[in-house]
Order: sequence, then structure tokens, then C-alpha cells
Amino acid sequence: MARRSVIERGISIRLACLAFSISRTCYGYQPKLSDENAEIADWLIRLTDNQRSWGFGLCFLYLRNVKGFRWNHKRVYRIYRALELNLRIRPRKRLKRDVPEKLSVPMAPNQVWSMDYMHDQLSDGRSFRLFNVIDDYNREGLGIEVDLSLPSARVIRSLEQIIEWRGKPAAIRCDNGPEYVSGTLINWAKSEGIRLDYIQPGKPQQNAYVERYNRTVRTDWLNHYLFESIAEAQEAATRWLWSYNHERPNMALGGLTPMQKLSMAA
Repeated sequence: MARRSVIERGISIRLACLAFSISRTCYGYQPKLSDENAEIADWLIRLTDNQRSWGFGLCFLYLRNVKGFRWNHKRVYRIYRALELNLRIRPRKRLKRDVPEKLSVPMAPNQVWSMDYMHDQLSDGRSFRLFNVIDDYNREGLGIEVDLSLPSARVIRSLEQIIEWRGKPAAIRCDNGPEYVSGTLINWAKSEGIRLDYIQPGKPQQNAYVERYNRTVRTDWLNHYLFESIAEAQEAATRWLWSYNHERPNMALGGLTPMQKLSMAA
């Protein structure tokens, strides 16, 4: 109003400030954060467009821990809300369950790995499987094997390939699937000096690290595409695995990426 009075009525700035009870400093104030706010908005739009399952927490941690921006979380959240990027939260039906056995927390890499299967379909309707292996210490995805069939021999081959570059784990946690309880895998683990920790039947909570990882695999990329071949699915899995380990902040690690957590243990 003071500016309009100066421009339209031709009165002095001093008189306009006096009339509207504002200071000369307030009259001459120019916002300095508009360009930076536009940059924040641009980053948020690009992130949520490429990673549609990411909420505000992952977006902010990515900007802070991976890209190194020092923006305040309140400011980023204000812009996030203004852009209406909020994810819809589905209410969950609470079921009463027995308390599962407490998960052991590894204190160093290669103490405990977890492995599990996932299932999906190709565009022609054929089912394929994914064999996932993670290190429970830093939630690092060690490998994703994709094929129409993954028997115990393929499980052993995948584990041996990972051991070649990562080293041997003390134990591997898994469920009671037929590939895991087979004599082939048990004898291999015994010869390698690796302990197989089987969860109780019907208690997937005891394999919570890899089950949570499986959900991320499905929501981050597997549900986004319809693959025409196993080779195409394997290529997408390999690309996503690198991004997950190096760029995706993990809430369970305090917002660090798996590789950042691993470098802290070195």
C-alpha cells in the first residue's frame, strides 16, 4: 500500500511510511530467497517424478546427504506442501499378532546376510523370480538374480559370485523354502563354514531386513515397468541396485545410503 501511494499519489516515501506505520527498512526490503526456493522446487519436482514412491523424508535426505545441500527441513517441507507432492497414506488394519523373536543386530559387515525370493510376470504372462541378497549391517543390496527358475544350484552360484568380491559371511538368514532346505545348499554352506539361520515357519517378521528390502524393490521399480524378457528385467535390476546402494537414503540407517554406512565401518 505504501508503494502504491508513492507511485499513484506521488507522495514521498517518508510520508507513506509514516502513514502506514512502517519503517523505511521494511519499505525497501527485497526478498532474497525466491531464486533458491525455485531451485528447491525444481529438485523436488524432478525427484518425485523419477521416484514416485519417495515421500518428503527420502527427498529431503537425498538433497541433504547425497547432494550436499544445507537447506532447512522446514523450508523444504513448506515448498513440498505448496507443490502438493504429498503421498497419500493408506490406513492400515491393525492385527493382533504374537511378538516375534527379537532380530539380532549385526555390528559389522558380513556378519549376517539375508536372502529371499520375489515373483512377478513378463508381458507375455510368464512368471519369473528374483533372488535378493542383502547385508543386514548396512542394508546393502549385494545381488539381484532374475530368471524363470532359480533352483538351489543357482542360489549357490549367485552366493559364490557375491563372496568373490564381498567376502564370506558368518551366517545367512532365510526362510524355509524348498531351495533353502535342500541338501545341496546345506552341504555347500557346511563346506564353506557358513551358518544357515532359518526363521520359524510362518514368521516373516524374523526375516524383516530382507522383507523390507523386497518392498522397496517392488515399489521403487518392479511395479513401474512391464518387462518383455528376462534380460531386460535383469538389466533394470542391476541399474536400480547401484542407485539403491549409492543414492537412495535409508531411514533405518539415519538417512545415510548403504555405501555411506559401509564407508563409516571401514
